[in-house]
Amino acid sequence: MKIVVTGGAGYIGSHVVRALGEQGHEVLIYDNLSKGHRDAVLHGELVVGDLADTSKLEKVFGRFQPVAVMHFAALIEVGESVREPATYYRNNVANTLNLLSVMLSYGVRSFIFSSSAAVYGNPQNVPISEQEPLSPINPYGRSKVFVEKVLEDMSASQGMRYVSLRYFNAAGAEEEGRIGEHHDPESHLIPLTLKAAKGERSSIKIFGVDYPTPDGTCIRDYVHVSDLAEAHILSLEHLADGSESRIFNCGYGHGFSVRQVVETAIKVTGIEIRVEEVGRRPGDPPVLVAESTRLRQDLGWNPRHDDLEDIIRTAWAWERKQRA
Repeated sequence: MKIVVTGGAGYIGSHVVRALGEQGHEVLIYDNLSKGHRDAVLHGELVVGDLADTSKLEKVFGRFQPVAVMHFAALIEVGESVREPATYYRNNVANTLNLLSVMLSYGVRSFIFSSSAAVYGNPQNVPISEQEPLSPINPYGRSKVFVEKVLEDMSASQGMRYVSLRYFNAAGAEEEGRIGEHHDPESHLIPLTLKAAKGERSSIKIFGVDYPTPDGTCIRDYVHVSDLAEAHILSLEHLADGSESRIFNCGYGHGFSVRQVVETAIKVTGIEIRVEEVGRRPGDPPVLVAESTRLRQDLGWNPRHDDLEDIIRTAWAWERKQRA
């Protein structure tokens, strides 16, 4: 199949592009490289462009004639979204509308959306099912809800079929070490912890040690990026079969605390990591863990990396390669 992947030079997008290429799909990556990296694109054709440039987007669709779109191009920093909400709504919502409009004008009606557990905000129930009320607590989460609502309406009125994948905490790197997590600035726990192990940071900060959890630190559901990529391949097959629009959580169904992550990183690297305990960050829920039964049963998702040591091992191999 011919697939357009927006944001395919980014962290999760590049892993999905790799998986698509290995399965023989023809891929066109559309990315402005503001967050992505040219050398992360292992398959397909890279077109450097912005979703605000609808003229360029139309030329791409007219020439390439895709049958489906996977959409990863978004800003993802929660704190930044609070400081610059208009930027997030313009990029994550308005630019997605541009993409959807061009898709429909070229008859492309299969769409896979990169959503987020941030749509749930502070959930009432844990593990979190897809039926949990949507109550985002920041502009980033709201931008994902807005797009999901747009997709629901377009699915009902214009025959678009979509899969929305609500990620929990993506982590790890490709087993071969060619691609991995590379944000600038970095804000995610596992790469920050490993950068401290490398000596690039003096310590790792734990934000809050008084949460109602076994060790007082926040618990998150870490899912390996290669397993996330597999969820996208299964979603593409689901739509190719003519199946209906669906929403799925992407997580393993169990979590690890911040302390457990740091302790596991010390075990994997063999390096002591200095820890600073500081106050809570506003808006951090104590526990975010997915109920992922629907994804496993309905799409046959069978993750292969459901092991924190495995996740950190692949991330560590990637980090050491970056130093080299």
